[in-house]
Amino acid sequence: MSHQENADVVRRGYEAFTTGDMETLGSLFSDDAVWHVGGSGGLAGDKQGKDAIIAYFGELYSRSGGTMKVELQDIIPGERHTVGLQRSQAQRNGKSMEQQGAIVFTLKDGKVAEVKEFLEDTAQASDFWS
Repeated sequence: MSHQENADVVRRGYEAFTTGDMETLGSLFSDDAVWHVGGSGGLAGDKQGKDAIIAYFGELYSRSGGTMKVELQDIIPGERHTVGLQRSQAQRNGKSMEQQGAIVFTLKDGKVAEVKEFLEDTAQASDFWS
């Protein structure tokens, strides 16, 4: 796929996440996709498979009482990797979190095959989500 096609897949994913369209979002991942979440908190670790990734997104919404918001700020497209630069924010248990992050998407055959999530303060995110 071209750089632009990869960027379009990532952009559609952000749009689907933002609107809560989990059906569209799920269709963008390969069945055996892996999402890597750094840190040591309750949501850290690898999410193996499309269903586990969608469940992870559900946990973000559930634990934040629906306040989780992600704003795509820029996309850096590539033939194999495409990077989404984002700002995320959420409230939970009387606390707020706002972070900048970079999400590295590995695409294969038009689908997201692997994702590595990098936040500016992994320790804060781990504490917030635990």
